[in-house]
Amino acid sequence: MLRVGMAQMTPRLGDLDQNLEKHLDMIQVARAQGASVVVFPELGLTGYALRDLTLAVAMRVDDPRISRLIRESTDLDLVFSFIEESDDHRFYITSIYASKGQALHRHRKLYPPTYGLFEEQRHVARGETLTSFQTAYGTTGLLICEDAWHPSSLYTLSLTGTGVIYVIAAGPGRALSGSADSSSQQFWQRMIRTHAQLFTTFIVFVNRTGFEDGLHFFGHSFVAGPDGEILFEVKDDKEGLHLADLNEAQLRSVRYRSPFLRDEDPESALRRMKQALRAGRENG
Repeated sequence: MLRVGMAQMTPRLGDLDQNLEKHLDMIQVARAQGASVVVFPELGLTGYALRDLTLAVAMRVDDPRISRLIRESTDLDLVFSFIEESDDHRFYITSIYASKGQALHRHRKLYPPTYGLFEEQRHVARGETLTSFQTAYGTTGLLICEDAWHPSSLYTLSLTGTGVIYVIAAGPGRALSGSADSSSQQFWQRMIRTHAQLFTTFIVFVNRTGFEDGLHFFGHSFVAGPDGEILFEVKDDKEGLHLADLNEAQLRSVRYRSPFLRDEDPESALRRMKQALRAGRENG
């Protein structure tokens, strides 16, 4: 049984020290409640609407504040997110999966959106790789917000039999009213449920809360099961730690009844995609 702690939180924009303390407090509560893993939202350590603050809050992976969090993972796993600065001074929206006091996996956001109200690629670079990784709870994947809007991300992770995908988000609603059930929230839930069913995997969606520079972040974190049903849902946009239990027996049963993973033919799919790309280029 995997007990997931979903840390639905409101970070303070640009205040690394306070946000780190909030992470540590929620980890302590999760530990007392028997969580196996605690998942924080996108840019939980920095806040979202950073713009020119990006330079000020960026951290290397060996920053003492990152190391402090990783050390907390000796007896439960952690997923957290920040602005990462690489050795050649590129900046990424990054998430780390930490376990047993080590950074087990690092994922850089593949699709930082720059349309509508989003302007991420004015400040950060795109990640270039996507792989699953092994934890004590099986094959696992990490995605950051917009990554999940591209089915190729889920398809890629599914090819290795990934049983749990953590999607961390800073998902805003479309309105400024603070409505707790915005159309954006409903769209996210429909999309994640569809992905979970098609790729027969648990998907844990953890979204942030609060307001920032006129944006309302709608919370409503939830877990979708491998049959696409909602297993657990936070029905508000308030801060809080919420626990959900994921049972591998359900994954086993669904993959027997709906053997999409078994019957997928990625080599043929890749061949057809290359044909489509060539046809697209020829058509201009």
